[in-house]
Amino acid sequence: MISMSAAWIALLLFAGCIIYAALNDVMTMTIGNRLVLVLAGAYLVLAPAAGIGPDAILSSVAVAAAVLVSTFVLFAFGWIGGGDAKLAAVAVLWLGPDLALPYVLYASVFGAFLTLALLQYRRMPLPVFLRDLGWPGRAHATGAGVPYGVALALAALLLLPQSHWLVTII
Repeated sequence: MISMSAAWIALLLFAGCIIYAALNDVMTMTIGNRLVLVLAGAYLVLAPAAGIGPDAILSSVAVAAAVLVSTFVLFAFGWIGGGDAKLAAVAVLWLGPDLALPYVLYASVFGAFLTLALLQYRRMPLPVFLRDLGWPGRAHATGAGVPYGVALALAALLLLPQSHWLVTII
């Protein structure tokens, strides 16, 4: 019974945190370290409680570390933010090694569509009343970044039903 309860708690916690990360990225263009640390710590507590074995946990940690290193390279080139790199790694930690490649592919595709949509948005004239609302004006600015946390969250939520968390419940 503890494994099923832990799996449900984990699913709800992960989904809630990943949605919060996406919304916060849209509003502030940041993904906080605390959120990533909460997700990493919760995984290390909830995964064993949900019945995920030590080998699977170590595999997830190893693949997440590889994702963190590779996304930090992208961060070093200025292609993504540091929060995006950490969020991608912690998402892979939760999804597991089997879903790491599909996650990266989905996040890339969603990120490309998001970038194209933002470029189109920036080409349109921005109504005056939107300039003072904060994020619509910031998102419209030519040099502004892309809230890639949205693409990362969408990819994670799309793949979450295929993860080992639902296997524990079903």
